[in-house]
Amino acid sequence: MREIGILLFPDVEELDAIGPWEVLSFWTRNHPGDGWRVSCVSADGGAVTCAKGLTVQAHHSTATMPPLDVLLHPGGMGTRPQLKDQRHLDWVRQQRETVPLMTSVCTGSLVFAAAGLLRGRPATTHWASLGLLAELDPTIEVRDQDRFVDDGDVITSAGISAGIDMALHLVRRLVSPQRAREVRRGIQYDPQPPV
Repeated sequence: MREIGILLFPDVEELDAIGPWEVLSFWTRNHPGDGWRVSCVSADGGAVTCAKGLTVQAHHSTATMPPLDVLLHPGGMGTRPQLKDQRHLDWVRQQRETVPLMTSVCTGSLVFAAAGLLRGRPATTHWASLGLLAELDPTIEVRDQDRFVDDGDVITSAGISAGIDMALHLVRRLVSPQRAREVRRGIQYDPQPPV
């Protein structure tokens, strides 16, 4: 089985993690023959309180997680301390050495930038943090209009609900457009905003 890990941490934005979880878990549970599994990871393997008070239990700690094929780093206000947390930035850099595909949602890309993963690459983030993304690393080609940016071994997405689009793109990329359409229909994701 190939493994996708969604990182959880205090003050993670709920939909940044749970939106992709819905897409990826629907896919992997309904199509086990595709050979993928998704789980949530936190520093100690325990529960994490998210930005708006939801508590989520991780499946693994960073020490006990299986070797990952894809890492998804969500955003939220919990990323702000991570930008100066050398231990966390070192962990992200270590993952880059062994994880073939690094992905982020929202301000998770700020952490990637602070860790040096986005140097000279196109990337995006939440609209309110586009300036900070450019400030963290002026070599980044900031894509302010893109829902997500696929740059080969790194994918970044815009804010919050854009993580759902990025996760569907992941299914498309890892399996097929048909599978992504099946998952999209299965979770009845067809955004038509009422405003």
